Amino acid sequence: MTDTFDAIVVGGGPSGATAADDLARAGHKVLLLDRAGRIKPCGGAVPPRLLKDFEVPLDQLCARATSARMVAPSNLAVDMPVGDGFVGLVDREVFDEWLRVRATTNGATRIDGTFEELERDADGTAVIAYRPKGAERGSEPVRVRGRVVIGCDGGNSGVARASLPENDKPRFVSAYHEVIESPPEGFRGFEGGRCDIYYQGHLSPDFYAWIFPHGDKTSVGVGSAVKGFAMRDAVARLREQTGLDAFKTIRVEGAPIPLRPRKRWDNGKDVIVAGDAAGVVAPASGEGIYYAMTAGRLAAESAGEFLRTGNAAALKTARKKFMKTHGKVFMVLGIMQWFWYRSDNMRERFVKLCRDPDIQQLTWESYMNKELVRKKPMAHVRIFLKDTGQLLGALFSGKSKEGASARP
Repeated sequence: MTDTFDAIVVGGGPSGATAADDLARAGHKVLLLDRAGRIKPCGGAVPPRLLKDFEVPLDQLCARATSARMVAPSNLAVDMPVGDGFVGLVDREVFDEWLRVRATTNGATRIDGTFEELERDADGTAVIAYRPKGAERGSEPVRVRGRVVIGCDGGNSGVARASLPENDKPRFVSAYHEVIESPPEGFRGFEGGRCDIYYQGHLSPDFYAWIFPHGDKTSVGVGSAVKGFAMRDAVARLREQTGLDAFKTIRVEGAPIPLRPRKRWDNGKDVIVAGDAAGVVAPASGEGIYYAMTAGRLAAESAGEFLRTGNAAALKTARKKFMKTHGKVFMVLGIMQWFWYRSDNMRERFVKLCRDPDIQQLTWESYMNKELVRKKPMAHVRIFLKDTGQLLGALFSGKSKEGASARP
């Protein structure tokens, strides 16, 4: 061992880079350990609030979407204009690196390497064993000490496996996307300022597929929690049905995406997780960048308090603050996913609901502000009545089909 750090952050995605940056700015000695070249499959959508909260300049956006198109199993397309705002889009290959560079500029030490093991020194201090990028096969790992460890190393987090209860692993959606050359504006209806979301069972039996423009590149992807579902084939089908199979594939990526926050983010001693490792990807929408950066910041705040006081109870505050602010949103989105994504019949009804102006307005306001919108109570009443109507329609439709199949 050659060094001891105040904090070791494992994983240099948006969550880890944010945590490392915040701790370094606070004057702590920080190591950011990142597995170089790893890019998560992601549509890249970010709300304007992210740009403000995390001081991200507009030039990090590769595109701005002013509407979303929801496509039903019947190919019914419902456009949802954003209104006066926009949804930012980032290329994770560029954006994540910018975040890592910012952290190192502000004082963090960055090492490109792969986490291997969480160990303990003789005095109980956490020790991270990692293999540097380019190290010879079979060589001894490098070991460094850390007063606190922050695991931001993805849904299949090695830090979480080494320090948190195994029975608290989140449920995963597998995600896969292909980044392709963008088609010309207007090609078969393609718009560089519109995100397309496909709720079609042949593309995803329990989630959705997407086409998100990134300027001169476009992300075409799909998510599903169904074991054995061939996501590459699904993306190929989507590209074929939209004509995007005619355009060059630049890169492909896949990863597990958690769909519920872990019940515990810390080990009660000196380890805390954030980002995908903490399970902070929103159900139904799959949105993760804003929540990952928020969790990274809260983890850094908790770690900073722990470093200042030595009180391990400070590590618990990150999850408490996150769930207090975003827990209800995650609960509502989880119910939505369970209810509306279960069949093509329900997906069709869901897309039809999206035509409603009240639903569109409340959806965008909640997305932009990252909280449930409480104003305009009558709009909520109208939405409740419409949802109830759709539910009753689905129930009676299902009963009539059962009766028809039972008749000789």
